[in-house]
Parts: sequence; structure tokens; C-alpha cells
Amino acid sequence: MTEPKHYALEAFFGPGRDEMVSYTPHAQHLGMRVIEIGAGYAICKLPYRDEIIGDPQRRVVFGGAITSLLDHASGIAVACALEELVPVATIDLRVDYLRAATPGLDLFARSDYYRVTRNVAFVRAIAYDRDPADPFAGCMGAFMIGANRSGAPMAQLLQKAKDS
Repeated sequence: MTEPKHYALEAFFGPGRDEMVSYTPHAQHLGMRVIEIGAGYAICKLPYRDEIIGDPQRRVVFGGAITSLLDHASGIAVACALEELVPVATIDLRVDYLRAATPGLDLFARSDYYRVTRNVAFVRAIAYDRDPADPFAGCMGAFMIGANRSGAPMAQLLQKAKDS
């Protein structure tokens, strides 16, 4: 019999917790929230705010903020797929914009890993406003595993979980 897989972040699986953003200053600055995480997936939220509008006429969110949301959700999905918590870094992120996000609505991203090798993890993600069945962007990404082993911010989070 095969032993069940152990995930480094499984103590955090379930509804999102503020700690999952607090170690990523860029995501924190944009106001991102982690809605839910589990074995190899993450759902994140980017609240609609005037500061992230890229087109003042149409009030559409700036594409860079959407890319950041997809990147953040994807990095967390990779971390949630690992048995040992090590830093991950984006190698490649391809975003296909399918339509403009609806102005005034909060934005969400769901990312799922589909393969993890010794050094690279691969994810698929979508960004949506009302319904995940009607995404406004799709994404494919590759992440380096163990990119910078010195002082991984997420390691501090895991240590706090172990200590409590």
C-alpha cells in the first residue's frame, strides 16, 4: 500500500487565511486575499479598487494587476503541491485575455498544478469575475522549485504553524 502524500502546507488547507498573503508584499499591496487552498490548488481574490483601474473611460482593471493575481494564485498552488516547503519562482507565465473583466466586480483566480518534477512545476489557471465557467483570462505557467533556498518567506509561515 502507498502512504498518503503529505503536503508541506496542509495545515493551511481550506478557507484562506491572511498569512498566505502577508509574506508577499506585492500581493499584500494590491489587496489580494486567499479564498481557499488545497492539495495543489489555490483560489485568490483581487478586490476591485480605483487604484487598479487601467482604463479610466471603461473602468477596466489594468492587465498587470490581473497577471499578478494569476501569478500569485499559481505560486500558491505550486507550494500547496509540495511535500517540502521550498521557495518557488515564476519561470514563465502566459496569460490569454479572453475579454475585459466586468468593471466594478472583484476578480478571482483559480490555479491548479498538473505536474511537478524535481525542479519545475506546471500550472493552469483562470481568472473570472462572476462565474468560473465564464473566465475572462486563461493562464499556463512554469515555476522553478527551490529557486532561492535562503530565507524563504513562506518558511516563516510554516514555522509559525508548527510552533502553535
